[in-house]
Amino acid sequence: MAKCYFTGKKTSFGHSRSFSFKLSNRTWKPNLQRRRLMINGRMQTVKVSVKALRALTKVSGK
Repeated sequence: MAKCYFTGKKTSFGHSRSFSFKLSNRTWKPNLQRRRLMINGRMQTVKVSVKALRALTKVSGK
């Protein structure tokens, strides 16, 4: 299962409710991207959520 390296976001499960209140299973997947980042002094390819990626760019100032 895909999981964000920084935030820990992963696929969540639940139900869709139709107008007649019938249940059907569904999933919500996080927006994960593969990025090469410098972690502990070396380049690593990690899966990162876009929300965490935006926060990283704000902190780094690039």
